[in-house]
Amino acid sequence: SEDVEKEVSSKETVKLSKAMKAYLERARSYNEFISRENQQFNIGKRHLANIMGLDPETITQEQIDESIEYLFPSGLYEKKARPLMKPPTLIFPPRKDAQFDETGRPFHFLFYTGKPNYYNILHDLVQQMQTLNTIEDDQLKKKTATDLSNNILDVTGSQWIAKDELEKMVVEPLTDVEYKNFLSAAERLLAHKYSSFAKDIIMKYRKTLVEMTMSFEAPKPEYDENGRTFITVKNCPRKNARADVTVRSPGTGLISINGKDIEYFTTIQSRNQILYPLDLTGLRGCIDIEATVKGGGETGQAGAIRWGISWALRSFVSKDMLETMRLAGLLTRDFRRRERKKPGQARARKKFTWKKR
Repeated sequence: SEDVEKEVSSKETVKLSKAMKAYLERARSYNEFISRENQQFNIGKRHLANIMGLDPETITQEQIDESIEYLFPSGLYEKKARPLMKPPTLIFPPRKDAQFDETGRPFHFLFYTGKPNYYNILHDLVQQMQTLNTIEDDQLKKKTATDLSNNILDVTGSQWIAKDELEKMVVEPLTDVEYKNFLSAAERLLAHKYSSFAKDIIMKYRKTLVEMTMSFEAPKPEYDENGRTFITVKNCPRKNARADVTVRSPGTGLISINGKDIEYFTTIQSRNQILYPLDLTGLRGCIDIEATVKGGGETGQAGAIRWGISWALRSFVSKDMLETMRLAGLLTRDFRRRERKKPGQARARKKFTWKKR
């Protein structure tokens, strides 16, 4: 009888193994593939370090990117099409590990929801909410809940992770409704009176905003031989144009561009570009401007001079006017460049006239 039971159990095991074989084989092959790619990446990284004269043990990803750009210069407009060398985990999309054993028993208790990792997050948020409610009840019983301001979590300077980031975290595709449900549950937890006790789980799903504060502190002006203050801004960029701008105060409104007046520019639009920062600050006719510009076209040259004038005027205006100039976009450099012409098209975006024959 024992032999019969062993034979029956072995047949059942073989039957279950066949049902799970394809799934387990896919999971195993993916892990082996990532392992091989990691090994090849590490070997290639050492070769690259030897070529560039860097230390293979301490070479960083930033140094790898710079080395690839130096060794394989590319003129392709699309950056994603250029040569790169990244870790395999950043190139190939992640996959879940085996979610159940050879007998078919799932590892995760929420497996049959279809998205166990996502619903596990919601489960943790609700469980944490119940914990905070228990803490609140205990405080009310002890009558110590007087000042609640210290128990509310301050999340200034951070925001909830985006939908695509949450998808990468759970390795599961999410719909807009599911992401909205996640935000709703997280916001309820954050709004709790004792949310500071759940700081770890809340900040896990928030990212810190990088403060991109640009220094608009004005430099101290210099004095020329006539006792007038002046500021010189060199190498003012706009497209392919570069300009050197000098602003002197007090002045009579003189504008000199490559030895000519404002009529150096033939179009009204370019002239208005030069006069715009002067009209905004009310200094038109009160300062003198001397500029030398080269390269680029008329629009690029006018933009370079305008940025140089605005950058120099920081030393001659108040803080309130400086903020007005910033809001008007005068203090922000324009990094836009002309888009290249595409093959098979008339220009960068314009298409040829379509004809049936």
